[in-house]
Amino acid sequence: MQLASEQRTKLDNSDDALFYDYPRFVTHVDDRFIKQLTELYRQRLQPNTRILDLMSSWVSHLPDEMEFAHIEGHGLNAEELARNPRLDHYFVQNLNKQQLLPFADRSFDAVLNTVSVQYLQYPEAVFAEIHRVLKVGGLAIISFSNRMFSQKAIQAWRDGEAGDRTKLVFKYFASVPQGFTRPELVANVTPSSPFLAMLGMASSDPFYAVVATRCEI
Repeated sequence: MQLASEQRTKLDNSDDALFYDYPRFVTHVDDRFIKQLTELYRQRLQPNTRILDLMSSWVSHLPDEMEFAHIEGHGLNAEELARNPRLDHYFVQNLNKQQLLPFADRSFDAVLNTVSVQYLQYPEAVFAEIHRVLKVGGLAIISFSNRMFSQKAIQAWRDGEAGDRTKLVFKYFASVPQGFTRPELVANVTPSSPFLAMLGMASSDPFYAVVATRCEI
């Protein structure tokens, strides 16, 4: 699967580094989403393993009680990454300009990406790198909701509904030939409530995570 050139386009074509030049010390999803993600990490990740937190920020949502051998952070804002207490090391890199990751093959037991996959203009190349740096049997967990900086999300993501976006992430995994096991969708979608909306109460952000394991190739 290869995206068409127009599907990779963004409403704001300026350099991503400019957009992320100043830190945003906010959470981009609600507490319920974060709790679901942390619980998923608790169930699927193993302690004392090596984690790559791709497109990270000032929080990683990992369970407080779990210790890991090494957590490597990546993002576009050094100030945000420096504030993240879970990271043992971090680096800044624009994946829309340079997809190759600065790690040896099979360096990590898990690669995480939280509410950021929508900004990748070359997801096929990035998922190939995720596969390369994962150990055989290593996990990739890609989580997302319905929130985004729409000006920086690619057209293929902006134009789709929730089901379309899930299928898109499935296709990203499938773009690596025989690279991953069949992806698994973990979802807990809370429908919007007209009654709560009338009261001015926001409904919970829908939670989606696509999980796959690196195959033995």
